[in-house]
Amino acid sequence: MSSPPLPASPHHLLPLTRWPADARATLTGVFTDIDDTLTTDGAITPDALKALADLKAAGLAVVAITGRPVGWSLPFVNSWPVDAIVAENGAVALRPAPNGGVEKRYQQDAATRAANFARMQAVLARIEREIPGAGRATDSPGRETDIAIDHSEFVTLDDDTIARVVALMRGEGMHATVSSIHINGWYGDNDKLEGARWIVRELWGRTLDDEMDRWAYVGDSTNDQLMFRSFAHSIGVANVARFVPQLEHLPRYVTQGERGAGFAEAAHAVLSAR
Repeated sequence: MSSPPLPASPHHLLPLTRWPADARATLTGVFTDIDDTLTTDGAITPDALKALADLKAAGLAVVAITGRPVGWSLPFVNSWPVDAIVAENGAVALRPAPNGGVEKRYQQDAATRAANFARMQAVLARIEREIPGAGRATDSPGRETDIAIDHSEFVTLDDDTIARVVALMRGEGMHATVSSIHINGWYGDNDKLEGARWIVRELWGRTLDDEMDRWAYVGDSTNDQLMFRSFAHSIGVANVARFVPQLEHLPRYVTQGERGAGFAEAAHAVLSAR
């Protein structure tokens, strides 16, 4: 099913063809969401996988930032051509290790993670008990620093139910955000933008805020709007149209293609200017 048409705007959701070539030519890296940005129907598409490889081959840094959990992300760290996957909305970084394994880095110390985990499990149980139809995401066993309620992956929740889940999480003092498939909640100061800042410091010893104009971000949902607001080179794949009514901050540009095809289109725009 195709996405609804996007509204016209002089400042946001510009066609990708309006992205100036000189701006694309100076990029050093690309951050990307995963679900419904790299993936289509839950799996990465060959064109999106090739686009990641082409970006890496051209010398760009490539980092995926996702609400998906550590356990779900682990198999892809060494099979996708990325420098790192930052999982659980910025809380955990996974990167290929020299021995073929995976290196984990956390923003919170072990004691904080353990205390927060116990609190989050209580909130999760309360959501399932008090909100009819709301249930934990199937990838929940792999989560270490957040909880997730499925709203569009294997079940469908209406907007009112999603809003009730978000309100309950926030009422318990949690951060809460809605991705294309899940409602995520967590304790801590991490989010996708802080995760991006953190990984640039961790891997390259640089300050992202000093070079924001040399990075692009590609995403598709309300969980990406902080990134859409912060990056001048922010791109929404076409299926972002589903979330436009809920977005306070829109992406600057939008692709014609949806999901993995849209990411491949964005990558081609970057590479064609080099």
